Amino acid sequence: MNHLPSLISDLGLILITAAVVALIFRRLKQPLVLGYIIAGFIVSPFLPFTPSVVDKHDVEIWAEIGVIFLLFSLGLEFSFKKLLKEGGTTVVTAVVKIVAMLLIGYLVGRLLGWNNMNSIFLGGMLSTSSTIIILKSFDELGLKTKNFSRIVFGVLIIEDVVIVLLMVLLSTIAVTQHVEGGELLFTVAKLAFFLILWFLMGIFVIPTLLKKAKKLLDEEVLLILSIGLCLGMAMLASKVGFSAELGAFIMGSILAETTRAEKIEHLMTPVKNLFGAVFFVSIGMMIDPAIIWEYKFIILVITIITILGKFVFTMVGAVLSGQSLKQSVQIGMSMAQISEFAFIVATLGMSLGVISDFLFPVAVGAAVITTFTTPYMIKYSNNVYNFIEKIAPKKWLLFINEYSSRSDNPKSETETRKLVKSIATIVLINGILIFAIMILCGAFLLPALNRSMSGILPETITLLVGLVLSAPFLWALIFSTPNNMSGVYILKSENYNRQTLLIVEIVRLIIGVIFVGYLADKCFGTKIAVLAIIPASLVILILFSKKLKYFYKILEKRFMLNLNGREIAAAEQQQPMSNIRQRLRSRNPDLTNWDVHLTDLVVPQHATYIGRMLRELDWRERLGINVVYIKRGEQIMYAPGPDCKIMPFDHVGVFASDEVLEKFKSVFEAEQKMQLSNCEIEDIVVEKLCIYEDNPLLHKTIRNSGIREQTGGVVVAIERDSKRILTPAANIVFQELDIVWIVGEKKRLKELK
Repeated sequence: MNHLPSLISDLGLILITAAVVALIFRRLKQPLVLGYIIAGFIVSPFLPFTPSVVDKHDVEIWAEIGVIFLLFSLGLEFSFKKLLKEGGTTVVTAVVKIVAMLLIGYLVGRLLGWNNMNSIFLGGMLSTSSTIIILKSFDELGLKTKNFSRIVFGVLIIEDVVIVLLMVLLSTIAVTQHVEGGELLFTVAKLAFFLILWFLMGIFVIPTLLKKAKKLLDEEVLLILSIGLCLGMAMLASKVGFSAELGAFIMGSILAETTRAEKIEHLMTPVKNLFGAVFFVSIGMMIDPAIIWEYKFIILVITIITILGKFVFTMVGAVLSGQSLKQSVQIGMSMAQISEFAFIVATLGMSLGVISDFLFPVAVGAAVITTFTTPYMIKYSNNVYNFIEKIAPKKWLLFINEYSSRSDNPKSETETRKLVKSIATIVLINGILIFAIMILCGAFLLPALNRSMSGILPETITLLVGLVLSAPFLWALIFSTPNNMSGVYILKSENYNRQTLLIVEIVRLIIGVIFVGYLADKCFGTKIAVLAIIPASLVILILFSKKLKYFYKILEKRFMLNLNGREIAAAEQQQPMSNIRQRLRSRNPDLTNWDVHLTDLVVPQHATYIGRMLRELDWRERLGINVVYIKRGEQIMYAPGPDCKIMPFDHVGVFASDEVLEKFKSVFEAEQKMQLSNCEIEDIVVEKLCIYEDNPLLHKTIRNSGIREQTGGVVVAIERDSKRILTPAANIVFQELDIVWIVGEKKRLKELK
């Protein structure tokens, strides 16, 4: 008999147990993540009454793959452009909350007598909130359309990025075993450099590859290519000293900007779910009930600190960002739980061997408790706000309202400042590309040529290759201006501060000279670089300025087309809707404190008001609802008139406050009760019925005959005096010897006959 490897038997046991527990949790309407953790505890050696996993090492490998795919999928749902559009509100809220919880976690750990590493990792585990739990709670409570939920989602996006960066920093701290400002600053700078470089190169190459190979990429090949790119970037990130998870996240965020993002996300969902389940099961396998019981009071303390700390500091962050007190309370109450990524942070610490064994079950215990408290926190947020409003001093409330109003009207930037920011972006992006080219030439190309050539040939080739490859980016760094404005126009225009711009231009030139000088010094030394190579390079840039500009604009155009590929494709398919949405979704700052906003609602298939005109519904006068647009298929009616009818699956744009919208939803979502039948399509038949003198249907109209009510049948034709009446009107009266044709369920029609 062939021996079954433990890898297969362990995986089978894990998946069967996870599936059974998941069914139970689905039935109980609880998060599946908790179900998987419990399934892991069931197959762990800590529960002697059930079969347990044989080889934990194999499971740890599967779990590591699971973390990689989880972060890859997270990247697919993420967008750097969306992050930039979120604005200061979400950034301020997220930063205040994350920094505060990092410090609180560290201080609590030190007060409990833990060492530095345990305290630092505790702060990391407490710093972020759970996207999965919040989305589930909003969905169940019907709060996705609320105004405050938009800010919560924005904060979660910021936290997704922070948790990935935090894992990199924690890894660095764990390896060095101490915290030094210089090393952390270098790590952050190195991380920023590689993040921007990978994103720029990825956006330039990968969308183009997907477009060129579109006809060859069926679902199978697209899935294999996506997983290959994910693991390839994970290996690259690991090679340069970062975690594989960071590489997976970056590749996901690159693919998220392509037109195939939704398809890739759809194909990756089963893979993510499979390996994600294994990861969370592996977490459950580490839970030791004895340790949880031993540290039960610490778990309770951390749970209370998490709930109160996240509520208070998220609320404070929201207030500082300019939100009203009510919205700030709602945001704070929504985010008072431990994220599922706390498990990933804890797993990282255990894999590096820098945290104690008890920290993991402590985090799991607190996460389980806060998962169950989250829906109640969100549900009673208005009650908490009312309580705070009653006990808070009136001066405080007045100050918060005034501060919120002032924050909604920011001062406009000067034209000079806008131009300087745009130029700084150009310098940063092109500087990173030039630096990457110089590093590759100096650190890899030159040593390789020295091994196979002699004399000055290796240095000459390296210098030429480096300068040629970086030439268009050097031109852009030194000479390029935003929006195709000429330097002469900028200097002559009175809208700009010429002295400031002159300083900016000098700084750009110095940066360009430093880059050229770095490679020239690497190849021929400082003296030759300063006296010959740098002046010659600047002269060549000026002489070939037009050609370099042309080539750079081609590269820039390709990059922007790839970066905006999804928006361009969506605009081509839905241009009218895109234009109107853009106008409608521009918020009026004066209305922020009113909680008034635009919401897109989809008409249920069997809504009670189907086919009725807006005049009849009278939503504006009765409920205070403004219908701004109705979208039906590819057509959109902006500012629909009173005679416009509502049809199934219409997208209705309504403008109202949260309070009015909450009352309106019960009216909008009301559906007609339908009599459902268990019959199959094959059971629907056409039967004929002859009306004799003793038939109870004689002299009755079709409407009053009760045929539809009693049998669910429909009278489709009547044969009378050799004449056929197709689709007879409801007021036609049955006469003697009429032959009535009825469509309906076979069994019920036989009973009628």
